Amino acid sequence: MTSLVLAPGLAADAPRPGGVRVLVERARRVFAGSGVVLDGLDLDVAAGTFVALLGPSGCGKSTLLRLVAGLDQADGGSVKLLAPEGAERPRIAYVFQDAHLLPWRNVLDNAALPLELAGVGRDERRAQALVALQQVGLGDAAARHPAELSGGMKMRVSLARALVTRPSILLLDEPFAALDELTRQRLDDQLRALWLDLGMTVLFVTHSNAEAAYLAERCIVFSRRPARILLDTPIDLPRERAASLRSDPHFARALGPLQDALLAGEAP
Repeated sequence: MTSLVLAPGLAADAPRPGGVRVLVERARRVFAGSGVVLDGLDLDVAAGTFVALLGPSGCGKSTLLRLVAGLDQADGGSVKLLAPEGAERPRIAYVFQDAHLLPWRNVLDNAALPLELAGVGRDERRAQALVALQQVGLGDAAARHPAELSGGMKMRVSLARALVTRPSILLLDEPFAALDELTRQRLDDQLRALWLDLGMTVLFVTHSNAEAAYLAERCIVFSRRPARILLDTPIDLPRERAASLRSDPHFARALGPLQDALLAGEAP
């Protein structure tokens, strides 16, 4: 399933959810047969920020994301989601690289699935799912089935299925990696616009330093496993970003440190 629901969704007219702080302290994770992936990792992500995670394949980025989501447990240390005082329990959504849509369900019912699993009534969950589909530009495709969709449209349904819960934290594990470059850039634009509108905390795993710099306010580059942080840097680019930014000299300068750190992270 592409989205993980830890609490029921909000009403369609609910206020923007805001974000939660992510606090990782001395996190350790060991897998039998593959050894230590994380060993004493510390990370502090402020509520409502968009952070990109970069690093070599297998370095522990996805493992960290699963720990934050509660899909896995650390062998040592702690991973906490800290909501503002008086706020309700954090709502978590997780988007994987594959959309994993149910082929027998139409787009609307795929997007509504998390609310159905949370016990929300049919009319209410469908109304909320339609709002989420409209947010990703698919309001007119609600009656279609996955076989009728392009790869980019399937990922937008997957994103709507995550957004339908009005998450306070959105975790994305290379969601656009399998798409062509133009579709990927369009979805990057859409995702950033949604983040600006909704204000949730976002952790985005990618292997593309250009995608990371374009999307995020902060980029973190990890070494080979066991993952350690080689670079933790703010991205000094305008809050409002457009496709033309990718050819701007300021964008090229933002990529330099990321590329250097990625090369260092590949070193044995």
